[in-house]
Amino acid sequence: MKNVLVLNASLQGDNGNSSQLTSEFVTQLQQTESIKVEKVDLNTLNLPHLSAQEMQTWSMISDNMTPEQATLTAYSNDLLAQLERSDVIVVGMPMYNFTIPSTFKAWIDRVARAGRTFSYTSEGPKGHLQGKAVYIFAARGGIYQGTDNDTQTPYLRLVFGLMGITNVNFVYLEGLNMGQEHAQTSWQNARESMAALVPVIA
Repeated sequence: MKNVLVLNASLQGDNGNSSQLTSEFVTQLQQTESIKVEKVDLNTLNLPHLSAQEMQTWSMISDNMTPEQATLTAYSNDLLAQLERSDVIVVGMPMYNFTIPSTFKAWIDRVARAGRTFSYTSEGPKGHLQGKAVYIFAARGGIYQGTDNDTQTPYLRLVFGLMGITNVNFVYLEGLNMGQEHAQTSWQNARESMAALVPVIA
């Protein structure tokens, strides 16, 4: 049985286009094999921005922590536990102002953690989460794939690669604000791309 971690970052919750894609993908995956799904809505998680005080707790001994420090270190430790036990990570990724949502950046700041998910070596960073696969469903109002304005794709490949995850796959749902006909075509193309990924996972 594979453990599947679903991370949604749309402000629209389950109604967001990227969230709908992740839901359809997981449903198709459930029809092909036995999986255990853990779903996280990063908007309802309400992660604060990473602070120096929180980062300092990562090197502390738990028995020496105050209740406030224990709360701070739990942000990272709980998210890391979810990520580490997952085999497949499914991400619903809207584009806000040409980049990733701040809620997803807050998640990254807790899991891309030196000494835990990667280490610095004389040859550069070495990731510790090899063997996992990431499937990113990117929903956008305009068309950015393959252009310099697509800041999401290279950044997400880089940050997951830092942690040792190099199997990073994208399904793009673009041009959603460019007219109904264009949106319908984009949905059709995204679903076809999604359907092609399911047998690969199985």
